[in-house]
Amino acid sequence: MTTSTYTVSGMSCEHCVAAVRAELGKVEGVTGVEVDLDSGRVTVTSDRPLDRAAVAAAVDEAGYELVDA
Repeated sequence: MTTSTYTVSGMSCEHCVAAVRAELGKVEGVTGVEVDLDSGRVTVTSDRPLDRAAVAAAVDEAGYELVDA
């Protein structure tokens, strides 16, 4: 089990949270997604390390941007 934390910009409401959670949930290997709207932090649990490009693409598909840490 792997846990990764990312920062996503542009989220402002629960609809945003749901969209990000749904798209990240489609990434192969993802088993859980927790989103903190106030901080923009997204914690993703997966059964293997995730490709950052796949995570960025899912966030982009939801309409938001993955911020480089």
